[in-house]
Amino acid sequence: MARHNDPVPGIVAAVDLGSNSFHMIVARSDESGELQIVDRLREMVRLASGLDAELNLTPQARSRALACLERFGQRVDQLPPGSVRAVGTNTLRRARNSDDFLRQAETALGHPIQTIAGIEEARLIYLGVTHSLGDPSGRRLVIDIGGGSTEVIIGTRTPSLLDSLDLGCVSSTLEFFPDGALKSAAWDRASEAALSEFEPIQKRYRKLGWDEAVGASGTIQTVHAVLQAQGWSSGGITRKALLRLRDAILDAKRLDQLRFEGLSDERQPVFVGGVVVLLAAFESLKIEKMAPSEGALREGLLHDLLGRIRHEDVREAAVRGLAERYHVDREQAECVKATALELLSRVDEAGTPSGEEERQLLAWAADLHEVGLEIAHANYHKHGQYIIAKSDLAGFSRDEQTRLAMLVRAHRLKVPAHDLEAMRSKERRVMERLSLILRIAVILHRSRNHDPLATPDIAIEKKRVSLRFPAGWLNENPLTRADLRKEAELLMETAYELVFA
Repeated sequence: MARHNDPVPGIVAAVDLGSNSFHMIVARSDESGELQIVDRLREMVRLASGLDAELNLTPQARSRALACLERFGQRVDQLPPGSVRAVGTNTLRRARNSDDFLRQAETALGHPIQTIAGIEEARLIYLGVTHSLGDPSGRRLVIDIGGGSTEVIIGTRTPSLLDSLDLGCVSSTLEFFPDGALKSAAWDRASEAALSEFEPIQKRYRKLGWDEAVGASGTIQTVHAVLQAQGWSSGGITRKALLRLRDAILDAKRLDQLRFEGLSDERQPVFVGGVVVLLAAFESLKIEKMAPSEGALREGLLHDLLGRIRHEDVREAAVRGLAERYHVDREQAECVKATALELLSRVDEAGTPSGEEERQLLAWAADLHEVGLEIAHANYHKHGQYIIAKSDLAGFSRDEQTRLAMLVRAHRLKVPAHDLEAMRSKERRVMERLSLILRIAVILHRSRNHDPLATPDIAIEKKRVSLRFPAGWLNENPLTRADLRKEAELLMETAYELVFA
């Protein structure tokens, strides 16, 4: 894993594949972790409007997105692996064919792309806003209205409440103003739908309260620019100014007739839906005034990336927190982890070295392999899979969380061959290797004797796993030998052969 003295890349970049627009920022970092933005790119891709009735991305939407990513890729094609963080949000969470699209998208960009959950999106937004505005002296409410989702967060230096609501400027505009007509009845329906999304969270947020309300991203920045240009508000966004803006929008009669200073041509087609959502937020949460922020998801991605590079990975804290919540035996987990990582190192010496992500994943799976014991011993590996898959783990993408849950599921008893076979071939091979190593490490520590262990030599060649123990060790540990025999029988079902001596 990364160490404190590892060199920090001179240039890092963040890419946000949003539902309305794609953003990329490139920054220069120094040894102290300070960032200086050197380039910003943004293109209106309108991914959300490219979902068909079956929630598949249309060929036209895919073409727009891939062309944009190819242009972004030209800017970062010389950056080394690990220096670019790219994420997809609401539309890629919803799209049924997102996996196929992401394979093409990664080729176009030249760097990995992950889809993140709404709660993780909210955390990163708050991180970006906090770094943009500085540490707050009090509690801060942050709202970010995207193309397909709206994130709501309260926190100080770190978030206290996070929610991701299923409404945004694109989705609201398409659903309630599909023909471009701006009618009071349509506005009322859109407002009612938005208020219903805020209703389940409004009590919690009002009860906690805040000292400052901040809005992030394009919709809120555009609303602020329009209100300032019209002279309807100064020093921020108010509910009174929003109501005046609503009346002016309805007076325009049609979307294509909207003419406000501060409203760009590319923002115009989705502006109305964003105003509906923002006004609903003001009314539901009783916001008096909101200030705009320059920081948002992409800035949060950059700071999160630097944290990982400098070994300040929030995922480590998320794993520790989950282990503590479910009272995992830390000493046992540490022993299993140390043996698993040593086995992986020995496998690497004989073949292709594992990447840092693989080592991290194996370490986290060892940390959490007994998390399901808090529910019941019977099938605790399955309980563990469910807990990990359904928890909000800060810093993890959806794919990372799924793989971690799968490794915990696969660490004992019957190997979930069907689930592994559903993965792409390269990913499946990695997961099979990591699960084999974790299974062996767990077996070697089944006695829960935490004395130092003589780790066996190991080789994995195609479908054959070979273990060689120090002379006489198996005779001194007959229960481990019996467990390895049972393991050999279980692995036969997946066409793996386990031999040991």
